Amino acid sequence: MTAPLGGRSHVKGASVPPLRRETVPGLLARAVRKWPDRPAAVFAAEGVRWTWSEFAARVDRCAAGLLSLGLYRGDRVGIWSPNRSEWLLAQFATARIGLILVNINPAYRRAELEYALNKVGCAALITAERFKSSDYLGMLNDLVPELAGAAPGRLRAERLPKLRTVIHLGAEKRPGMFAWAEVMARGRTAYRSRLDGLCGRLKAEDPINIQFTSGTTGAPKGATLTHRNIVNNGCFVGRAMNLSEQDRLCIPVPLYHCFGMVLGNLACVAHGACMVFPGEGFEAGQTLKALERERCTAVHGVPTMFLAMVEHPDFGRFDLTSLRTGIMSGAPCPASLMKRVMRDMHAGEITIAYGMTETSPVSFQTAITDPLHRRVSTVGRVQPHAEVKIVDEAGETVPVGQEGEICTRGYLVMQGYWDDPERTAEAIDADGWMHTGDLGRFDDEGFCNIIGRVKDMVIRGGENIYPAEIEEFLRGHPDVADAQVFGVPDERFGEELCAWIVPRAGAKVTVESVRAFCEGQIAHYKIPRYVKSVTEFPMTVTGKARKIEMRQAMMAELGLKEAETA
Repeated sequence: MTAPLGGRSHVKGASVPPLRRETVPGLLARAVRKWPDRPAAVFAAEGVRWTWSEFAARVDRCAAGLLSLGLYRGDRVGIWSPNRSEWLLAQFATARIGLILVNINPAYRRAELEYALNKVGCAALITAERFKSSDYLGMLNDLVPELAGAAPGRLRAERLPKLRTVIHLGAEKRPGMFAWAEVMARGRTAYRSRLDGLCGRLKAEDPINIQFTSGTTGAPKGATLTHRNIVNNGCFVGRAMNLSEQDRLCIPVPLYHCFGMVLGNLACVAHGACMVFPGEGFEAGQTLKALERERCTAVHGVPTMFLAMVEHPDFGRFDLTSLRTGIMSGAPCPASLMKRVMRDMHAGEITIAYGMTETSPVSFQTAITDPLHRRVSTVGRVQPHAEVKIVDEAGETVPVGQEGEICTRGYLVMQGYWDDPERTAEAIDADGWMHTGDLGRFDDEGFCNIIGRVKDMVIRGGENIYPAEIEEFLRGHPDVADAQVFGVPDERFGEELCAWIVPRAGAKVTVESVRAFCEGQIAHYKIPRYVKSVTEFPMTVTGKARKIEMRQAMMAELGLKEAETA
């Protein structure tokens, strides 16, 4: 059932098809049995092409190589890399032997990396050497100077006490690290004979993936997802797009995020569609070229990616007539942009999805058969086997048409935040409802509109940013007495960060000094674009900063207007 129950804002997804009991490696094994010689993955920038059987063989080599390093079921393995073929192999190789893959945002800097690795106790880290302006090995050696004198696999680091093994995605020898090629070579040994036995002991309820999502108290939280969570979500998302082995899905979204590794990779594995990766990171021209050359039938992206493609100066030269469907998600989707994508990119069956990392991630998605006005103005209806209600401040389910906080329950809700029972209990109540913090409302057919956010999370270009984390960091600036951070509208990214800062007595704070303080310490997308020095903040009678007033004042000062969104 997808219509609201009894006139209240409470919906339940269909109970068919049934939930799958498969693990991630079980899902891949089924794909290999059904489509062994069909294309599975293309990494356009690397010149890599694998069939399903070739892909699975490389996964096994990688899994056996990891096993040979002394990594066992339940160990956490971090991966800090942009979209590369090794990322895809690591996703399925770690799952093959029950290792828990920990996704590290490629934009993270030293402090964020240190926190993430220590929070979940990573025993190993797979890292790229660099990406764009990020020198991963440089940051890692600064953080772990002990690498210079360590034997590979025997690291003892003061600041990362659990980390033993570092694997770099390069060909050269690096002090204290294994090269990726070495790990793959070790996978040709007798360790491969142990894979099926280890895999057979895995359970669908086992944790298999940790994804960091920023918290309102500042410190990122490790959302812990199981095979059951992400396998089923990938299956249902692919089903909503009617994916099959005839499809080729372009995945320019980052793999460290659920959008890439679940809505992209797992949806393809579940339905036999080929995964096409244009490059390490999103570039509009590169993505358009991959769409044309690979005759992609589907494409994923956040609104800013689609906007960059349709406004690319050479857009009209690309033949995109093979396109059919995909997902636009990660930020509010402008109705005007959706219509352009349907018309000009020929993606007439493009869908909108809504969810959060903690719900694996999708709970709502439009259907390719929904009327046009529904697909450009709502996030669709609830997914199968998910249950959603909208509640008021007292926790009572509101009538249809009234807005309130979206709460989600069912197979898709995460296992919890890693080693953080207190914040897990704050997010998931005793009845199993995940409180999303998002405001929404249902219509009488069960279609959902996202209104805003209960708290002040900012979504910039698909990246979730919690101002409290940035505020805490800015308060470490020697000239900052206090800081408040919030989002303001932006045509390109949906929202941009703005910081109001109260300087210390006698000090002066500028945009330049704030950005210089942030550079290299926090991810680039968390650095405020706008900075305003003030003597005080507007406050409520209970002593809370009134960010709504700050936002309105900055919008007036900058001449910004709210964008019309779906």
